[in-house]
Amino acid sequence: MSEDFQPVSILSQTECWDLLSSRTLGRLVTSVDGQPEIFPVNFVVQRRTILFRTGEGTKLVSTAINHNVLFEADDHNVAEGWSVIVKGLARSMRSDEEIAEAEKAQLLPWIATVKPHYVRIRPFSVSGRRFMFGSEPDREFTAV
Repeated sequence: MSEDFQPVSILSQTECWDLLSSRTLGRLVTSVDGQPEIFPVNFVVQRRTILFRTGEGTKLVSTAINHNVLFEADDHNVAEGWSVIVKGLARSMRSDEEIAEAEKAQLLPWIATVKPHYVRIRPFSVSGRRFMFGSEPDREFTAV
């Protein structure tokens, strides 16, 4: 293994948004009754925000009560992987202008349910890492 090999590297903001834009499935992390909850959601990136749709229920209520959320998306192949985490403020789109803008993203539900509510996550921070897979390096053991 070469001296300059780095199994973990930090992604730039541009790399994070490019990778997020290449995916359609992520995870919304929020709090429900003081307990952490995680929900898979299909999403799009629109103007460096995360946009998803939802129906009535826990996701909608939890983002209305607890605006601070985390969002994560990732991917991997046999040689490498990556993960991007967005910390941000979630808000339902309510005005005609907001909904019209959200509909330009052409975000369709994956399953046959009605999802009339758009939720946008405006990021406070975006961070990401790339992982190069490989064998664990030799460990040095000391005799006791």
